[in-house]
Amino acid sequence: MADEPTPPQPEQQQPMPGTTDAMDPRPDHGEDSYVGHERLKDKKTVITGADSGIGRAAAIAFAREGADVLISYLEEDEDARETARLVEEAGRKAVLVRGDLSDPAHCRKVIDEAVSAFGRVDVLVSNAAYQASFGKFEDITDEEWRKTFANNVDPFFYLVKAALPHMGPGGSIIGTNSINADQPSPSLLPYATTKGTIRDFIAGLGAMLAERGIRVNGVAPGPVWTPLIPSTMPPEKVKSFGSNTPIGRAAQPKELAPPYVMLASDESSYIIGATIPVTGGRPFI
Repeated sequence: MADEPTPPQPEQQQPMPGTTDAMDPRPDHGEDSYVGHERLKDKKTVITGADSGIGRAAAIAFAREGADVLISYLEEDEDARETARLVEEAGRKAVLVRGDLSDPAHCRKVIDEAVSAFGRVDVLVSNAAYQASFGKFEDITDEEWRKTFANNVDPFFYLVKAALPHMGPGGSIIGTNSINADQPSPSLLPYATTKGTIRDFIAGLGAMLAERGIRVNGVAPGPVWTPLIPSTMPPEKVKSFGSNTPIGRAAQPKELAPPYVMLASDESSYIIGATIPVTGGRPFI
């Protein structure tokens, strides 16, 4: 079992978007611990940002619960192949789709690949995200603001629009939100603003699609030990990452997988438009 990411962590930094193997301690995605119970038997699923972090943990859990998984990722081929290996090791089909989700055409390609491989989409998890840290407001350029929205908000819209024709009653759409939607970090202002937008999108879209029998919900993580952290935060903040939680540490990615499984499963038939906080004790109101 991997060491818990308890501050102080070793100071470390990576180029964006970061890789799993370069992290110290190495993230635990549930490779050796998650046990499935066929809660997602034969469901056809799409997870963006599934090469590492929360996305990989969800992919492992989905596969062990009986789901086939399309793994959408930007460019981290080695990490993505490892996620695919773990999905296939669970006896399920893995499909890899590389590319930039800020391009609407690529979002449509992701769904087209899923339909080609699986015949339908039962669960869509919009999880991929981009963030960067800033010392003062003037440091945020027009390009940086637009890039954050183009990577975090726009793909959720494009993916849902492409997936709906292939998703029937009982379908589930899950967005990865953040504690930043409720408690915005000043140094992550563009990212925090996109997460507030996503919370509203989830609530409104949930109400809009409920009559079709398609559920829309979100998961709001607190600090989670993923490659996003050393690749987007200065080393001194990486060292103390997670210390602002009552539990005193960041989450391992594996600790985020259970709510995704619950929301993807038929057990959540009456949960619509909700955002489930997984924050280590930080309030999310």
